[in-house]
Amino acid sequence: GTLLNVSVSNHDRSDSLLLSWDEPEGGAKGYLLALSSLGSGTLLQNGSAGPNTTSFWFHGLSPGTRYEIEVTATLACMDTTSQTITAQTSPAPVRNLSLSSGGSSASLRAAWAHGHGHRDGYRLALWHSDSHTLVRNVSLLPSTSTFLFDGLLAGSEYALKVSTLAGASQASTSIHQWTAPSIPTQLRLSPGSSTSLVASWAGAAGAAWLHLELRNLLTQKVSTTLSARRGLSSYTFQHLHPGTQYWLGLSATAGSYTVVGPNATAWTYPLGPSNVTLSSAEEQNSLQARWTVPEGQRDFYLVTLREGEDSALTRNISVGGDNDHVTFHGLSPGQQYSVQVVVVAGPYRASAQSTAAWTEPQAPSGVSLSSQGSPDSLLASWEEATGEGYLLVLSLAEHPVKNSSLLRGVTSFTYKGLHPGTLYTFEVSTVAGPYTSSPQCVSNWTYPLPPEQLTLSNGGHSTSLQASWRAVSSGSTGYTGSLRETKSQEQVRNVTVGSDWTNVTLKNLVPGRQYTLEMAALAGPYRSPVRSATDWTYPLAPSGVTLTNSRRPMGLSAFWDKAAGDVDQFHLQLYSKSHAAQRNTSVGPNTHNFTFLGLSPGTQYFLKVTVLAGPYRSSSHFATEWTYPLSLANVSVQPGRKPQELHVSWVESGGGRDHLVQLSVAESLSIIRNVSVPRGVTQLDLEGLVPGSRYRVEIISQAGPHRISSQTAIGYTVPLPPRSLSASPVSVAWALAVRWEAAPGQRDGYVLSVLEEGSSALPRNLEAGKDSTNVTVPQLEPGTCYLVRICAVAGPYHSLPENTTGCTVPAVPTNLSLTNPGSSSELYTSWNKPPGRRDHYHITLYSLSTQSRIQVQTLSPDALNITWTHLEAGSKFAVQVTAVKGSLEASSINVTQWTYPLAPVNLTLSSPSASALVASWGVMGGGAEGFVVDVRAAASGTPVGHMVLGGDARSHILRSLSPGTCYSVAVRATAGPFYASTPNLTHFTRECDALLA
Repeated sequence: GTLLNVSVSNHDRSDSLLLSWDEPEGGAKGYLLALSSLGSGTLLQNGSAGPNTTSFWFHGLSPGTRYEIEVTATLACMDTTSQTITAQTSPAPVRNLSLSSGGSSASLRAAWAHGHGHRDGYRLALWHSDSHTLVRNVSLLPSTSTFLFDGLLAGSEYALKVSTLAGASQASTSIHQWTAPSIPTQLRLSPGSSTSLVASWAGAAGAAWLHLELRNLLTQKVSTTLSARRGLSSYTFQHLHPGTQYWLGLSATAGSYTVVGPNATAWTYPLGPSNVTLSSAEEQNSLQARWTVPEGQRDFYLVTLREGEDSALTRNISVGGDNDHVTFHGLSPGQQYSVQVVVVAGPYRASAQSTAAWTEPQAPSGVSLSSQGSPDSLLASWEEATGEGYLLVLSLAEHPVKNSSLLRGVTSFTYKGLHPGTLYTFEVSTVAGPYTSSPQCVSNWTYPLPPEQLTLSNGGHSTSLQASWRAVSSGSTGYTGSLRETKSQEQVRNVTVGSDWTNVTLKNLVPGRQYTLEMAALAGPYRSPVRSATDWTYPLAPSGVTLTNSRRPMGLSAFWDKAAGDVDQFHLQLYSKSHAAQRNTSVGPNTHNFTFLGLSPGTQYFLKVTVLAGPYRSSSHFATEWTYPLSLANVSVQPGRKPQELHVSWVESGGGRDHLVQLSVAESLSIIRNVSVPRGVTQLDLEGLVPGSRYRVEIISQAGPHRISSQTAIGYTVPLPPRSLSASPVSVAWALAVRWEAAPGQRDGYVLSVLEEGSSALPRNLEAGKDSTNVTVPQLEPGTCYLVRICAVAGPYHSLPENTTGCTVPAVPTNLSLTNPGSSSELYTSWNKPPGRRDHYHITLYSLSTQSRIQVQTLSPDALNITWTHLEAGSKFAVQVTAVKGSLEASSINVTQWTYPLAPVNLTLSSPSASALVASWGVMGGGAEGFVVDVRAAASGTPVGHMVLGGDARSHILRSLSPGTCYSVAVRATAGPFYASTPNLTHFTRECDALLA
């Protein structure tokens, strides 16, 4: 038969087969197709296909089943050709394929459900996803539904392909799965720096991803999260906080598996503190450590204090991590310390060291300053104190004289070359570093030197001795001494004086006695060697020395009293200045009087009594006495050349050594002048007396206290003329008031004469008392000048005259009048001629309207009237006439008068309302004193209104008039009694306002 070339394929479909064949030559009318089970031959499906068909689908078949297919072609002529072929459908893939690790990191279990139909078996292929490496290839029986893959890599992704085999066909199903990751081991977290941590671990290959979480344990906040691929075994965390504890958590991820791994904690290195200082605290023996808090965190600070040069550990304390200082109390004074501040954060530390600091030292104790008997050195000593050394200051009067610095271990120092007898202050302070303790002070004196050049002298004093000495070159606190009587060695006085004394006076001693003084210098508690000096007090002069006249011309008796103290003898010396001879005599210590005889009369003698005691002598004051004189006559007193002088003359009659001219005021007899003149002078001018005074003169011849008077003489000094003479007119009368000032001195009265100038008549004479300073000369001619002369009178003597000139006030013009001749611009003035004289008249015209003076005229003394023109109309004027004599004036009373006013002009009327009229006008010239508005009814002439207005008015409203009525209005300008009126002007008031409206 004809071959059909039948072929079959499943197109990877497990329930269908596609049968294809070739069309036979000549074609076919159709095809019959039969599908039967292979082996049993059971027909399962049949089908037919038309001509020109070369394929056919069998559907609804069982997957993986072998079939036998027969294709029969119907040829022409009812011929057939058949061909049988076997075919197998593709197997169905497994169902519900799963691949799970079951938590295992080294195995995967595959499980599935069988697909429909038949299969020959299974083939499982396991691939490593990352490396694309075939790990396992397994064939299994068709009944198998699970398989365990072991020995796999942990945390890796695998791809499993399960192929169902049926003949040459297969159906595959794939699935991916991860093995459980393995947990990394040996996780370590260590600090890399103060801001970084290094994490490392082992066994990192068992996870696809590693997740790291770094947490700040202080704040419990996540600082860093990190995801790393397989193979990373370390990581460095940067930008962390110094000194902070962190927690690191590690987890491994593979697919959907996550395994929490180990965790670790670690600290970043802390930062050390900066600016560590150690300085003195407020409390004594305390130091305060301070530092700048570093960035980051810390558990606490460990502060270590070390002492001394060997840095022995003294204190070790811890303070909180937020602190920036700590204070150490109760430290040793004057000791050097240093501090180390250690920052502790977990197991780690960072430290910083301070520079050395010192506690303030204490001053040394047991300080002393001793002189050891030396005048120029002092030994200072003290007890050892803690510190570097000592600062020594030796001061004199608060001024340092020597500064020294000593190292520790020295406890004494000797100052040499000091001033004797001087108080020194020694200060010692302990020095420790920059500190110096408050000083311990002690004072002491050097031994003084004895006073030099000690002397003792009486200085002429009888009850005192003055000790003097030269101070030594250095100081002392004073001097002490003891005064003894030289002869008896009895102590009389103790003397203690200050250091600035170089002499002292010892008083209340016995006159004429020898004394010995022993002196030593003092300086604090120390005393110098003694120096001594000797001298006598001065003897006292005799007292009560007198020389008396026994009224015997030739003898004088001397008397005296013995003074206290010792006296060897008295020496008497009598002499006279007018005689060269001198009498000297000495008498015993118990003699107290002596008489000198054979002396000259009227002579002054002097007596001196001298006491002798040892080397000194003391004389009394001179006692003097006169022998009696003889006397004078013919005394004359005349005025001197000046008003203040008197000339006295006399004739000597013998006797006496000089004369005493006594001057007294005659009235009081009191002596105001005693003038002594020597014998031989017979005249005297007494000056500086009071002019115009009466004096009494008596001349006494005298010899010491003995006197004989002459007869008494009377005389006058010439008076002085009065001063500042003036003659002024009396305003209310025709008289002159003459005034003057009394000149110095006295007088009996005044004489005045008054003479009219230019007149040949005799002057008028007047007298005034001595106390008068003015007089009024009445009944003189008005307006006339007079010559006034005045003299002062004392006894028979007149002073020089004083002259002046004065004028009387002129008489006032009378009957003054000011009249208006009927003009508005002129006024007429007239008056009566007054008696007496005058130089001229002043006539003044005032405008009372403007309050100003408008005209002044000067007229001859005979004028009696004047006419004023060009005056302002309607104004009031005043006139005054003044008679003038020199600078004197006499004014009349003021009289007043008005000029006629000018009539108002431009009078107008208007009616603003039915009951009112407004009158307006103007003025010419100066206006008027006022205005009068008269209103009348025009028809009847009956007065309606009379209004008086001020001078400033220029209009007026006439009210309460009758509406629609004609009124006649006139306006008068008034000025005093005068007026001028406008013509009458008529005008109607309006009709009723309502009607007009």
